[in-house]
Amino acid sequence: MKEFLSRKGIPYTERDISQDPTALQELERYKIMSTPVTVIDGEVVVGFDRAKLEQLLNA
Repeated sequence: MKEFLSRKGIPYTERDISQDPTALQELERYKIMSTPVTVIDGEVVVGFDRAKLEQLLNA
């Protein structure tokens, strides 16, 4: 995910659920228990779904 976003020149904020309890709580609110999770303009993408990411990013 990080490599994909970096190659596209898209800034991102990485949050590590093992180090950031608020990040873990946010995933729990979404009822998601896997990573990576990407949130783009309120749209949640679980896993690395290139087509969905490119659609949301218009990339």
